[in-house]
Amino acid sequence: MIAWKTAATLLLAAGLGMALSGRPRAEDVTLTVWSHEADEDAKVAYRELAAKNLEAAHPGVHVKITWYEKNPLLAALKTSLPAGQGPDVLYVEPDWTEYVDAGYLAPLDDLINWNNIQPWARAVWTHNGKTYGVAQEAYTNELYYNKDLLKKLGVEVPASAQFTQAQFLDVVKKAKAAGIVPIAQGVGDRPFPGAYIIGEALLRKLGKDDYSKLWTGKLSFSDPRVVAVFTWVKELVDAGAYPKNFMTLKLGESHYYFYTKPGALMLPMGSWYTGRAFVPVDKGGQPADFPLGIMQFPAMDGGACNLCKTSNVGASFAINAASKHKELAAAFIDAMSTPEMGKRWIETIYLQTGIKADVKSFSGPHAAYFTELMDRQKGEDYFIGGPLDMIQGQCKDSFAQVVNSAFPGGLLPVDQAIKMMNTACFKG
Repeated sequence: MIAWKTAATLLLAAGLGMALSGRPRAEDVTLTVWSHEADEDAKVAYRELAAKNLEAAHPGVHVKITWYEKNPLLAALKTSLPAGQGPDVLYVEPDWTEYVDAGYLAPLDDLINWNNIQPWARAVWTHNGKTYGVAQEAYTNELYYNKDLLKKLGVEVPASAQFTQAQFLDVVKKAKAAGIVPIAQGVGDRPFPGAYIIGEALLRKLGKDDYSKLWTGKLSFSDPRVVAVFTWVKELVDAGAYPKNFMTLKLGESHYYFYTKPGALMLPMGSWYTGRAFVPVDKGGQPADFPLGIMQFPAMDGGACNLCKTSNVGASFAINAASKHKELAAAFIDAMSTPEMGKRWIETIYLQTGIKADVKSFSGPHAAYFTELMDRQKGEDYFIGGPLDMIQGQCKDSFAQVVNSAFPGGLLPVDQAIKMMNTACFKG
């Protein structure tokens, strides 16, 4: 009898074990992540550390990160998301609103620990009362320059770090006359770099309210203030501000162009400049002794807000609405968003963040740079978001073709550029 009961118990245990083994367990889950910025080692290390932290907190769980450059990532998402496929977690940027409109992203309001995220960073990703992305990267538009080259031209940056319109045009002319490319910029693979100068000029000339109205169709591009800015930028273009290969020079190449070959005086760029510049020289980074400086974008004559500056959210992460592992996906995003990780972001990537982090002083090989970057924020009046965050459809296409490319590329006169933008964007 005892032997029979023992056998029955063993059979029952075996059957139960088989039943349980057939059930999906958390330990069996592979969480898939698709991320941009494959060529930025510090960001790769940051996200892979978050993956290891999540795996340590959930034994057996595996995080698989697939790394892309931006255009291949967009192509992969364009194919997979409409089919209800793709990764559990995906890299996104705030102007990718079509993913929200199409229902490809899961609302995150009840999934994420928002105590660790700056309210303004969450607001960037809030649409119709729901939040769809978590900001990791924040940045400001900055005007980088080579201190030694500027000194060679016999020019000093004002105490305010801000030239006037006339002074800036003069600097461009002096650089060109000395055989120095004034502004390293190219639009070969992005719809926005060519608009840095004109965008920041419009913001300062118009002030925040009218600048917003311009990009939301409520202010005409024929406004005399807008025409005045376009006219000034045309003077810069005619003075040879941009390189001859402006139309084909890619974003990453413009960094190298600026600080290595052939070298340029200035580079307008988001403060995520560091992601490419602060890597080893043999991987395309700037030389250790490169005399990097940061000036403010020029003050506009009669500008409504010459202390205004664009601040924005960049690299963010969202959860695929089709994911079967939304809670685990949220746990991974939370693992990237702790105060400790926010501090690590600042100290290793030297870039602002949407994560709450308490960093009172800066250390490391680029501490002086980050100190100067923070100095350039003193007294600034931020406008949150760039033109691409506010425009859609035909206006967005025309921005990329006209303001970003053809106009700064010297292919359009002022009146034609104004007419094209008005037709595409102004709603009357």
